[in-house]
Amino acid sequence: ELSQAVVDAGAVPLLVLCIQEPEIALKRIAASTLSDISKHSPELAQTVVDAGAIAHLAQMILNPDAKLKRQVLSALSQIAKHSVDLAELVVEAEIFPVVLTCLKDSDEYVKKNGATLIREIAKHTPELSQLIVNAGGVAAVIDCIGSCRGTVRLPGIMMLGYVAAHSENLSMAVIVSKGIPPLCACLIEESEDHIKAAAAWALGQVGRHTPEHARAVAVANVLPTLLAMYMDTCSSEDLQMKATLKNILQKCTYLPALEPLLHDAPPNIMKHIVGQFSKVLPHDSKARRLFVTTGGLKKVQEIKAEPGSLLQEYINTINNCFPEEVVR
Repeated sequence: ELSQAVVDAGAVPLLVLCIQEPEIALKRIAASTLSDISKHSPELAQTVVDAGAIAHLAQMILNPDAKLKRQVLSALSQIAKHSVDLAELVVEAEIFPVVLTCLKDSDEYVKKNGATLIREIAKHTPELSQLIVNAGGVAAVIDCIGSCRGTVRLPGIMMLGYVAAHSENLSMAVIVSKGIPPLCACLIEESEDHIKAAAAWALGQVGRHTPEHARAVAVANVLPTLLAMYMDTCSSEDLQMKATLKNILQKCTYLPALEPLLHDAPPNIMKHIVGQFSKVLPHDSKARRLFVTTGGLKKVQEIKAEPGSLLQEYINTINNCFPEEVVR
């Protein structure tokens, strides 16, 4: 309501005039004010848009002043976040590929706010995400995550998750642009649980589409790391929830990556792992041989499953693939 009072007083058109003044400190504070007005609701953001702010803000993305760039990127993010329509208006101001230069900026906040703006656009629709992919945005965000540390990484991590969530093709764009290794690095390098949770969530979005997607995540050897975080009692609840592996496991048919998990997984995860083995083993003789020699079959015999449960069905399916004397 305070922002609304400022709008009702007729301040927005005057603020848009202020961002056009030559005085850099005035530009900064006016852009910051427009950002603060826009953030609350789609209606307030719309008043800023109606005053013609987007075009002027978009022109300042290349301004050499870092503090001004921070505020400009923030204002565009706060406008774009509310709806598809507002995000499209920001995109139509031709911010791509210009905004990608901000991801290489020496100022950490310019990087972070640039990634946030791209995230707020990508989250809305597959079409907007595709546009970002076509502009080279996914590759640029991946480079950015690889080159910085801490919370600066967070919007980029989330952006990759949003892009991957939309469709198989967009998820494949993240994989092909080599997005999985930096996401895995974030899991290992970062100390803050909320950053790890975002990386775990993003990897889940990348891996959840098809066996091919799941395999791309699994071969990065990240599943044991996720499982350890899921089981670590010191992990935050959010991190445990994001690290459940379920999304990836339900699609993963790449058994060498699943095998190590058989030895550590708790029952609720074990069910999904054994389920995948029960799908693949009946049709793959080479996998069956390996399953015996690596001790996988022995491990399955040790699992205590409730009679009649889904887990027990999976175990029976696996046992039926082998001669009885082998199972014994």
